Amino acid sequence: MRKAVLIVLDSVGAGALPDAHLYGDVGANTLGHTVLVTGLRLPNMEKIGLGAIRTAFLPHSVHARGVSARLKELSPGKDTTTGHWEMAGVRLSQAFPTFPDGFPEDFITRFEAAIGRGTLGNYAASGTQIIEDLGEEHLKTGSPIVYTSADSVFQIAAHEEVIPPEELYQICQTAREMLTGELAVGRVIARPFVGNSREGFTRTGNRRDFSLTPPGNTILDDLKQAGFDVIGVGKIEDIFAHQGLTDSNHAAGNAACIQAALEYLEKPFDGLLFINLVDFDMLHGHRRDPEAYARALKDFDEALPRFQEALGPEDLLIITADHGCDPTFSGTDHTREYAPLLAWRPGLSGHSHLGDLETFSDIAATISDFFGLAERYGAHSFLRDLEDLA
Repeated sequence: MRKAVLIVLDSVGAGALPDAHLYGDVGANTLGHTVLVTGLRLPNMEKIGLGAIRTAFLPHSVHARGVSARLKELSPGKDTTTGHWEMAGVRLSQAFPTFPDGFPEDFITRFEAAIGRGTLGNYAASGTQIIEDLGEEHLKTGSPIVYTSADSVFQIAAHEEVIPPEELYQICQTAREMLTGELAVGRVIARPFVGNSREGFTRTGNRRDFSLTPPGNTILDDLKQAGFDVIGVGKIEDIFAHQGLTDSNHAAGNAACIQAALEYLEKPFDGLLFINLVDFDMLHGHRRDPEAYARALKDFDEALPRFQEALGPEDLLIITADHGCDPTFSGTDHTREYAPLLAWRPGLSGHSHLGDLETFSDIAATISDFFGLAERYGAHSFLRDLEDLA
């Protein structure tokens, strides 16, 4: 039995892509700027070769063991769904639509009729700010708060005592079914919260994402069809619309996801363990808080040896990201960046830096190669580069 562990450090980009000017993101560098501003060191990822990625602004250890690179995103956009789909082998030719001025009024009218409630908001906003602004009115009216951002999302916030999470999920499913054609956003997101206007409102861990279905087979689908285990931790099940998985744990937050993943590694399985660590993006990047971002990176780095110790000699570990969200940048939007890549397995004798690779889909190609499948998703496997270091 062999295990591949794929960990996505959500939003930990490694420098602006060549087309970043099209997104207003020239000069963005999530990882590098966090390091520069805070003096952060990540010794365990440096031991795999993170310092060989110049834009990380970390020292490169001559004793590093592993493979490092940066991955270019070929799909247009800079959102979670696009990034995860591409690393799983599905690239988009057209970006998901965005609605910076809110959704069309005729759609909102139809949506309100479908759910039997009015709505509040319908504009682009920070999720924490909009519940502070509209939370009290929501408590009085029972109308869910609808908002979006620069990402392709339709977000619905509701107090858990006004609209319980399960009911909110049904409302989100209704929106997902209605948002088609030119309105087909990448994700509909349920944002439950608690609290009151006097003490403040707080979002809970009951978030759920309702994604579109990937338009083609992913590495998850192909592994499952070939009889392998495919386990998702965190919001992986939401990003892939529950497709291609044999098991999942919708843990909320980095600490819970790390613990859930380590518990899976204590059990026998033969296949892929796919983990999303969302706190970098959701709690720190969008809030432009480099100190908190650095602490989250440090916490993951300190947990990394536990993953390495849980892997056997035939197993594979890949660490990457899905986009950027530079906490030193202006605004609160994602940033169009390369994803860092670290690959490791026990017993390596050296380090190889592969430079800038052409697509996130090299991850899918490598995992497919690792499990003996033929599909390469129009990309290239870097498995041989790892094997050459054994």
